[in-house]
Amino acid sequence: MSIQTNLENIKSNLPENVTLVAVSKTKAVSDLMQAYEAGQRIFGENKIQEMTDKWEQMPKDIQWHMIGHVQTNKVKYMAPFVSLIHGVDSLKLLQEINKQAQKNDRVINCLLQIYIANEDTKFGLDEEELENLLNSEEFGNLKNIRIVGLMGMASFTDNQEQIQQEFKHLKAIYDSLKAYKIENCQINTLSMGMSGDYKVAIDCGSNMIRLGSSIFGER
Repeated sequence: MSIQTNLENIKSNLPENVTLVAVSKTKAVSDLMQAYEAGQRIFGENKIQEMTDKWEQMPKDIQWHMIGHVQTNKVKYMAPFVSLIHGVDSLKLLQEINKQAQKNDRVINCLLQIYIANEDTKFGLDEEELENLLNSEEFGNLKNIRIVGLMGMASFTDNQEQIQQEFKHLKAIYDSLKAYKIENCQINTLSMGMSGDYKVAIDCGSNMIRLGSSIFGER
């Protein structure tokens, strides 16, 4: 199946309110251009260097999402152009994004990553850390970032019930967050669901999914 066919099949079955991020990490620019020509404008990368290289080579109406774990010392390379940073899991990282956004005269949109999986390998904040972060004075002082929602990854398991529970848990945290009246928060995005579990994620309330292999084929 071609990249274009894959994209058309996926999009024809997506609810209107769901945004599709094409996870293009490790893929060649020629593959990304096939997706671009099929109408895809949002791409997700997990390495800042690779994303920057592709940004330089590709059309400028693309929105670039950083979906990997972010090292603070690399933030400066993507600050001029990144549209959304998915995996923000510490105040320290937010402060660095804020600093680099300020240098570029931008406000950078971020998602806070919440730890919902039953695995030690995943990153993220727990509910208490989330609350402490949002209520902290340091967070309130960050004027060049905007928290637009949450992101989470379910456990890597075949147990559909477990995956569903984890997604529902994240949706409940997301709903409670929408009640917060904080200046640098505009909560409208819940990023959960990848190629293996995105249908479950959408059923549980996700409005942004990150798909790689379903679009570009297995690595």
